[in-house]
Amino acid sequence: MSAAALVSIALLGALVGLVVPLVSRRFVTADAGPGAFPGPPTLRRPWVGPAVAAGVFVGLAVAVGNNPALPVFLAVAAVGLVLVRVDLACLRLPDPLVLVAGLLALGGLTIAALLSGTPGRLLGALGGATVAGAAHVLLALLPGSRLGFGDVKLAVVLGLPLGWLGRDALLTGLLLPHVLHGGLVLALLAARRIRRHTLLPLGPALLGGTWLAVLLT
Repeated sequence: MSAAALVSIALLGALVGLVVPLVSRRFVTADAGPGAFPGPPTLRRPWVGPAVAAGVFVGLAVAVGNNPALPVFLAVAAVGLVLVRVDLACLRLPDPLVLVAGLLALGGLTIAALLSGTPGRLLGALGGATVAGAAHVLLALLPGSRLGFGDVKLAVVLGLPLGWLGRDALLTGLLLPHVLHGGLVLALLAARRIRRHTLLPLGPALLGGTWLAVLLT
């Protein structure tokens, strides 16, 4: 991919980063419930959000390259950035946002498969969503599990682009979020920022782990 294309994608990401706070406010509730992690303080540097979004977009562009599914990955990432902000604020992954991400992923990958003449990759995407959903349903049903079904729905959506990329990306994308989340929990416990029963959002780890899986595979 050319340098000019990467710059354009970075600018698009920065624009998305400016819009994310405006959209997320519509979905943030005032109360995350007792025992919830209060989340990070409000960002006072307005350039942080656009910089993060630009980095997310450029990373995907470099990893996915000229694959016809790149616009799909960027669209899902844009919705994902809103989901991260909402989940950090109030431990919620609103169904409308997850549904939008799912429709963008399924519709976009279907079009990409038709345009590239690779229907098998669409089957791989559907298989990825099935595997991701089944794995997280099992995790949610384990005794003492704190995995919510909003997390399960998001995992199904993220299984689509991971399945499109293949088995290695899917397996990495299934494992990494929980490694990241577990490491964060241990670090916060060691720093005495949380207690054993403090509720933490999993959505950011699911999305961040998926992004890293795309970059690594």
